Amino acid sequence: MCGEAATCSISFEALVQNPLNVFHIEVAIQDVNDNSPAFSKAALDLEINEFTSPGAHFPLEMARDADVGSNSLLTYHLTNNPAFTLAVKETPDGSKQPELVLERALDREKQSSFQLVLVAVDGGDPVRSGTVQVRINVTDANDNVPVFSKIVYAARVRENVPAGSLVLRVRATDADAGSNGRVSYSFGNVPDGIRALFNVDSESGEIRTAGPLDFEERSKYSFGLEARDGGGFTVHCKVEINITDENDNAPEITVLSVSSPVSEDALAGTVVALLKVWDRDSGENGEVSCELSGEAPLSLVSSSGGSYKVVTASALDREQAAEHRVTVVARDRGRPSLSSSTALVLEVSDVNDNAPVFEEAAYSAYVAENNAAGATILRVLARDADAGPNGRVSYWLAGGSAGAADSAAYVSVEARSGALYAQRSFDYEQCREFAVVVRAQDGGEPARSSTATVRVFVLDRNDNAPRVLWPAPEAGERVPGSAPALEPFEVVPRSAESGYLVAKVVAVDEDAGRNAWLSYELVQAAEPALFRVGLHSGEVRTARAVSERDAAKQRLVAVVKDHGQPALSATATLHVVLAESLQEALPELSERAAGAESAAELQFYLGFLVLVDCVELSLFAAFCNPCYVGLFY
Repeated sequence: MCGEAATCSISFEALVQNPLNVFHIEVAIQDVNDNSPAFSKAALDLEINEFTSPGAHFPLEMARDADVGSNSLLTYHLTNNPAFTLAVKETPDGSKQPELVLERALDREKQSSFQLVLVAVDGGDPVRSGTVQVRINVTDANDNVPVFSKIVYAARVRENVPAGSLVLRVRATDADAGSNGRVSYSFGNVPDGIRALFNVDSESGEIRTAGPLDFEERSKYSFGLEARDGGGFTVHCKVEINITDENDNAPEITVLSVSSPVSEDALAGTVVALLKVWDRDSGENGEVSCELSGEAPLSLVSSSGGSYKVVTASALDREQAAEHRVTVVARDRGRPSLSSSTALVLEVSDVNDNAPVFEEAAYSAYVAENNAAGATILRVLARDADAGPNGRVSYWLAGGSAGAADSAAYVSVEARSGALYAQRSFDYEQCREFAVVVRAQDGGEPARSSTATVRVFVLDRNDNAPRVLWPAPEAGERVPGSAPALEPFEVVPRSAESGYLVAKVVAVDEDAGRNAWLSYELVQAAEPALFRVGLHSGEVRTARAVSERDAAKQRLVAVVKDHGQPALSATATLHVVLAESLQEALPELSERAAGAESAAELQFYLGFLVLVDCVELSLFAAFCNPCYVGLFY
């Protein structure tokens, strides 16, 4: 999992929902002794010149153990042989280099080869071991071994360099001549991963890249190289290659949690999302800054371990924005800088924070009288900016000019549509206008409401005919069963000139407006040319001077019309007596009374005679009693 690293751990984030938070956890992985020491070759071949002096040291290949710590500490053992012993040399990096030590002079003619077994044992519990066969061939004299110019070669190379790029060059020299002094280079006991990434030129000692190098996978490589001369002597050196990081990884953003939807009444600072931002690069290339892009009442708060919290920066209002879309942008400090982004959508849930609002604060409706019960008067409309039940509006009557109970007797309102209906037929002459209060209430909890006043104006229809107040209606026009009354009359002197005011027809109309505008017209008269009536005043005047030929008794009929559609009318009958005085008109009226053509005429004459008698008696009493004289003079 961790390769040759001395320490190994796994880091991850733990998300806690209530309360919403994130914790950084790091788990250390401990090594167990599950790998045995291993040699890269099944047999090690050595050629030792027979002239080699006792005490000479011959380095052997070191075994490799994939474990770490004490599990990788190796010790070596060699099978017993009187000609050779094993010595262990500690290298600068602390590893142990096994060396074969010649204990006595060799004689190729007596024994030309030796077969030994090298055992590598690790420090685990229980221990594990590995073996390799050491085959020694005794040759003629090659008395110089190759020598590297350095014990440890170090180099630094950028990651992502092209394959074939030169990393470094090692160099070993051999004082021998010919084939014994010709040196070749090769890898020592190295993992296959090293061979996949690097190549070594056997003749020049150049080490070049063979595959892609990735700092994020491994930042340092350490391996051994072997130099061998033509006589079979070998020597080893160590190569350390450090990989330099490049900004080749953009930051990564992980959304750990999103609390959506969030209530619009959430307090400022409420956590709505948790993010994890990290960059695989190192140094400045791995230092990341994070920000929010977009217009939204949200802000980003940094937490530990590359975690961020998205919190509300101010109050939310669903009626202004039902959702907020922001982009989280993470940018490193490399050159050039790399960035990445992810979209974050936050829905806002509704609370009942808006009351219904009528389109108009006050409504006016106009209804013609005599309407049908149940007729639609008008429709009110209130809108609620909230959503769902919080924005569902119902309508009620909340009162009026005569109180809620009386308002219900005039109109009703449909709860869902807001339509107002007449509960009865209206009469303009009884009620010309009234007001009701309509309440609009939403379905929230608690509910919110508002009111609007509806003023209903009853429009007049021409449903009333003019009513004549003077002169009083004739007997035939009286209410049946009522007592007979004296017919009115007017006395006009025969000396009256044109324009003489005879009487004034007085009439009223209970309607209003044009329906109550009255006009007068003379429709019947014994002498049509003698009288005229004012079109709008109702004044009856003489149209010419009265002559002696005109009959003493005149009957005039006037029509009073309104201006409604259709027009309605009434008639007024006026009796006129042409005489200079009542005494002058008495004989004519007495003769006419006997021959009255109708009961109406007879009643007129009788009434006139009674009036004359009353006047005469009054005058006589005045002359007899001085107390009454002042009443007439």
